[in-house]
Amino acid sequence: MSSIGIATFASLTTIPEETTAVKEMTQNPIPAGPTVLITTTMGDIKVRLYDETPKHRDNFMKLVSENYYDSILFHRVIKNFMVQTGDPTSKTAGPDTPLGSGDPSYTIEAEIDYPKFFHKYGALAAARTSDQINPERRSSGSQFYIVTGNKYTAGQLAQMEQRMTQQAMQDYFQKLTAEYQDTIKSFYKSGDKEGLEALRQELIAKTEANVKPVKMTEEAVAAYTTVGGTPHLDGTYTVFGEVLEGMDVVEKIQNSVTGKNDRPVEDIRILGMKKVEK
Repeated sequence: MSSIGIATFASLTTIPEETTAVKEMTQNPIPAGPTVLITTTMGDIKVRLYDETPKHRDNFMKLVSENYYDSILFHRVIKNFMVQTGDPTSKTAGPDTPLGSGDPSYTIEAEIDYPKFFHKYGALAAARTSDQINPERRSSGSQFYIVTGNKYTAGQLAQMEQRMTQQAMQDYFQKLTAEYQDTIKSFYKSGDKEGLEALRQELIAKTEANVKPVKMTEEAVAAYTTVGGTPHLDGTYTVFGEVLEGMDVVEKIQNSVTGKNDRPVEDIRILGMKKVEK
């Protein structure tokens, strides 16, 4: 597909110098792992952490044991999308203080297990910086979000699969062009358009051979068409748990009035977290 070649050298005529009602939804059976009670100023949320994402599980439990999250705000809330928290600088932040960049000064290796774990309603996932500065998609050491999202029709999901496939191909193609950067630059310098086009076609062929079309599982389609979620995030952020109880509280949080940078006008805080029995 020639459309995947637009980022690095799509055009041979323009050669540069240098080269995004209360519901409860869980998987059945619920994955094994520790359970944590999150007490907020709006009520309690009980979450399950997945044993199958051990780096994120262990880090989260460590922070819980250290009372790290006590007094932290839900600093970013977007209706029909998600609620985000975990920035330690929010504990004493004034109303106009920019939030969202605080962390424990480390990141966590990505544990993206898609399609097994996906962004259904109630999913617990790790926030992170963008691909441009974080190509390994490493997670924030402390910031996380709980998915609310929207419901989708089967047709909308099919269109989304096509877009996700195209993005995956674009990402793979970009990776290949980075590997061939010296060769590409030499073609640019010499003006060898035939050589450049031959290489472009070669990389397109490699991309098409190595990138499989995105296909949502039956479980994901059932979830997204009945309770909703944010499928466009699938495969790009680490989902490491889910809400067991308290999505009514998450709903209250997502329906709060927000101001600049999607921050709730009235502070919504985590009062504490603790491990509880399942």
